[in-house]
Amino acid sequence: MARQPTIEWQVCGTCNYDCSYCIQSKVYRVGHPSPEQVEQFLQFFAQLPKRFEIKMTGGEPFAFRGFMERIIPGLIERTPHTISVLTNLSAPLPIIERFASLTQGRLGVVSASLHLEFTSPESFVEKATLLRDKLDPRAHLTVNTVLVPGRLAAVLAARKIVESAGLQLFPQIMKLGAGTASYSEEDQAIIRELVGKTPTPDRANMAPSYKGRVCYAGVDYLVLLQNGDGFSCRTARRFKQGFLGNVFAGTLKRWESASPCPYDICPCTVPANRGMIEGISAAQRKYQEGISVSDEESIPKESFVPLSRLHSGGLLG
Repeated sequence: MARQPTIEWQVCGTCNYDCSYCIQSKVYRVGHPSPEQVEQFLQFFAQLPKRFEIKMTGGEPFAFRGFMERIIPGLIERTPHTISVLTNLSAPLPIIERFASLTQGRLGVVSASLHLEFTSPESFVEKATLLRDKLDPRAHLTVNTVLVPGRLAAVLAARKIVESAGLQLFPQIMKLGAGTASYSEEDQAIIRELVGKTPTPDRANMAPSYKGRVCYAGVDYLVLLQNGDGFSCRTARRFKQGFLGNVFAGTLKRWESASPCPYDICPCTVPANRGMIEGISAAQRKYQEGISVSDEESIPKESFVPLSRLHSGGLLG
């Protein structure tokens, strides 16, 4: 199966939101790399032996001034990599439009997070549609939102507004520590309506289990923190495992071969959607030139997450 080599880079901890359901504790939602450290990151990316997708997260990337002043121009000028970003879309429209302009021909995915505690779906969608009209036409724009227990009626209402604008809503099961939130029977019914009968990793984040499947995390996928530390995946980092070294120390080294996943849940859909997991087809993106799968492979049975895993005690592992 074709893979899209991907690095998820937490460019900063700084965030202008303080969501009650944020999986990152407040102690990690601070700080950003120095100008010298940004240059070290750019040098690291420039020396990678093949083209990666650099998917930048935070915190909130746009809340860090260096993101637009140096990181985006530097990646474009000094590397061949595809640029993607996870953002709450709160940056002023001129800054977002500049981002769209700078990344023409290089943009992969913009994952725009709708946080109903801090914005209305109407104002969010207005800005998202303006961004969509400015984006590289090959880029993929999706709207993600966390399914917070007891607040799902508001998500249903927001979905109507999102979809009426021709955008796709990407629901995400709420994560808590190393597991997932619990949902009442009423919430479960709404989740079924939101995700459909057979949600695949490119349609919803259901925190599935891939335990025992061969995974290329640590090889063609890794998580990079603002302090330069690299880990094989998000779950490995949470368990203080999968350490790959540090960019600033010059010790970061990817693993040479894939290995079976040892974890009960995969909290992030990026590895699955980039083809890192055995038996799970990569999501087909317009920016992924040369990647194609047959109709029979496009949605294999193994990609589906059975909704029977939803129950009032959380998700089964």
